[in-house]
Amino acid sequence: MLTKNIRLKKFGIKNNKKKIKLILLKNLSFYKNHKLIESFSKNYVFDFSKSQIKKFKKFKRYNLIGMGGSSLGAKAIYSFLKPKIKKKFIFTDNLNSIENHKKTNKYLNIIISKSGNTLETISNYSTIKGKKNNLFICENSNNYINLLANKLKCEIVNHKNYIGGRYSVLSEVGMMPAIFMGLKPEKFKNINNLIKNKKFINALIDSVVSIKYYLSKKKFNSIILNYDELSLDLFGWYQQLVAESLGKNSKGVLPLISTMPKDNHSLMQLYLDGPKNSFFTFFDVIDHDKKKIINSEILPSYNYLKNKNLYEIKYAQKKATEIVFRKKNIPFRSFSVLLRSEESLGELFTFFMLETILLANLMKIDPFNQPSVELIKTETKKILKN
Repeated sequence: MLTKNIRLKKFGIKNNKKKIKLILLKNLSFYKNHKLIESFSKNYVFDFSKSQIKKFKKFKRYNLIGMGGSSLGAKAIYSFLKPKIKKKFIFTDNLNSIENHKKTNKYLNIIISKSGNTLETISNYSTIKGKKNNLFICENSNNYINLLANKLKCEIVNHKNYIGGRYSVLSEVGMMPAIFMGLKPEKFKNINNLIKNKKFINALIDSVVSIKYYLSKKKFNSIILNYDELSLDLFGWYQQLVAESLGKNSKGVLPLISTMPKDNHSLMQLYLDGPKNSFFTFFDVIDHDKKKIINSEILPSYNYLKNKNLYEIKYAQKKATEIVFRKKNIPFRSFSVLLRSEESLGELFTFFMLETILLANLMKIDPFNQPSVELIKTETKKILKN
């Protein structure tokens, strides 16, 4: 068990590199007091009060406009916990993806940009007709979004400058939308108990050491075999976290998401018999909404499907794939979420962010910057100004 909410089968490497493990524990102890990690805790103080955002909770429809980390965390929360969310959220997180709604004034537009100068976010917001209700999140500086919000006399929430977008899901950026979804931020935040949990820490250290080992063996692809449809956006968030944090100085991990069991019929042949340059993460959530097979629809040759539900069939496929992977010595770990809740999702967010930070430390790179992306922003502005 990783926690009471999540079961984890580790990678299974028999690794006795005590020195590396001690380094990681020392680094983890250092990061406990890092300002960024404060946002993982219930003690973190948001830059908004309940009374300040009370008027925004009345909306039933929300349009969240943001790129990358400004949108992916909230989107992951919305998708993963959708069965318990009654509000409607639309995520405008790419150019040309914006919807012009007939009743635009019925939506609250949540505009998020850490720098306050994100080109796509500014462009998307500027295409909406009849917009009336707006809430902005950006750094407290002389940036475009801040100037715009002040001009429109709209509410502005401060995006702390020490929290990068891809690490911001447990800060204002993810938790304020979560409040509008009817969820409770404190339920996502359990780091103080997690770092006291030996099983959690041992699993975290094991994952970091194992991934570093696979990288040394030229296995750079981290492939997620996702058996839970509502977790697709969670791994969209994970993809940015890993790629943007670790892809530097000719180093990195390429995170790829595979939708299972659909990809048994397309990519699995490659995974099993193709180049051995990948390690895998199996992921599923136990489904309590069990749609059953109609027994009268089954022919005698497939009687073994009778009395089964779709989750049981999907779980059997996951278990079978794990058995085949083990026989072929393909490296993998396996997560099973026992309960779809704020607590379990918060534990996953915390685990993956800590794992990424510690892995970057072992790789001797800065997990918090993204210098090369800035080059494209600069060149884009040059082209548009001509």
